[in-house]
Amino acid sequence: MEAHQLALSLPATPAAASQARHQAVDAIAGWGSGLGAEVVHTAELLVSELVTNAVQYAGTGSVSLAVCLDEAVLRIEVCDTSPVLPQPALPDADSEGGRGLFLVAALADRYHAEPTKDGKRCWAEIDLTSKPSQEVACFLPLQRS
Repeated sequence: MEAHQLALSLPATPAAASQARHQAVDAIAGWGSGLGAEVVHTAELLVSELVTNAVQYAGTGSVSLAVCLDEAVLRIEVCDTSPVLPQPALPDADSEGGRGLFLVAALADRYHAEPTKDGKRCWAEIDLTSKPSQEVACFLPLQRS
């Protein structure tokens, strides 16, 4: 599989997540890499969550997105100008936000946030190597005759 990359710089506005999501999905689909719909959808959700968090917590400035595809990994990186690293916390049941990092952790095979000289970088990776399917087992009570 050939390596591919998308890099975007976006204003830190509410529209950034939508713009990033659409451009990332278009790029990934255009790479012709044979990625399944599940991987593309997972990448779309990761881009949305990471960019939304960057816009929400970075304040002014720009947000950058990089999506890199190689043989074994699809990596999504979002950089912003805030030096404050995200901290996962359990939101209240009535909270409208605060679940983004939990979604990223559930969707990605690996994720991390690290300081940069201009702010921080948050990234998530999806492994593309074949995995055994993770089917959900459904157990029905045995009926006795």
